[in-house]
Amino acid sequence: MATLPNPLPDPAAAGLDLPPGSLVDATLDGPWHEPLLWYADGAADQGDWAGLRAAGRRVGLLPVLVTGGQRDQWPEAWDLSPDSASYPGDHDPEEVLAGYWTDYADDELGDAEPADGANGEPGDGTSGKPETGSGSGSGSAGAWPGLAPVPAREAAEDPDTAAAGIVAVVAGDADLWLGGTRMALVPARRSADIPAAIGWTGAVNHENDVARLCAVLRSWEDRYDARVVVLGFDTMIVSVGRPPATMEEARALAAEHYAFCPDNIDQSPPYDLDAYAEKAVLDQDAWSFWWD
Repeated sequence: MATLPNPLPDPAAAGLDLPPGSLVDATLDGPWHEPLLWYADGAADQGDWAGLRAAGRRVGLLPVLVTGGQRDQWPEAWDLSPDSASYPGDHDPEEVLAGYWTDYADDELGDAEPADGANGEPGDGTSGKPETGSGSGSGSAGAWPGLAPVPAREAAEDPDTAAAGIVAVVAGDADLWLGGTRMALVPARRSADIPAAIGWTGAVNHENDVARLCAVLRSWEDRYDARVVVLGFDTMIVSVGRPPATMEEARALAAEHYAFCPDNIDQSPPYDLDAYAEKAVLDQDAWSFWWD
């Protein structure tokens, strides 16, 4: 089961004052026996998040922005598969990440020679393969480095306040997400479980059971005050209330990001883990993920 029993109530019967919207029960295997989420018919407003969070939490619902993306694919077209999701609490996040690291990092993070005719010289970060920045020159990423430590800095604000700030930025920039964003409510007890609660399959080419990714998201909730704030067909944005403040902390977390979503580095220049740590992790209050 994807979550502990927590059905989505009828919004009107639950006393929720919601804008016009739709309940989604469409899955890969036909209609689900109950709605998986509600989402609005109209574009998200910057101020919607806090009100929906307060109203929904009372009846076991958490907010998330959904986006149609470049292909205008909204949740009913997301290939949802709640039957494929187990329970996030049944998985150990470090075991999950260590397994991904073993599967992907040794091949992808070693110092690779560029193919004939490729731009760049070996080891200059332009060979088309990400590099660890370890200086080992061994052609191997090495053993799983373990979970990154909790950042030494204190959180500047409540994590849900930080999440609301990121939502306001995303909802306020119509050009940021082609297809726009809309507010949604999901029956979940914690933000990290939202993808599993709806049977989200955006990372299916990397992981068939999204609950394993949710186990990692739970760990990021605990260590980094993270919240899942945006979902698309194969994209995710996570707000970060307590990001790494030093390069040492950022490098350690970048390894987790690579294991969680290799496409963030494998398919994004400069294909270098140290550069990713500096630009996408260090002092960043939002993390963005995309799976091919």
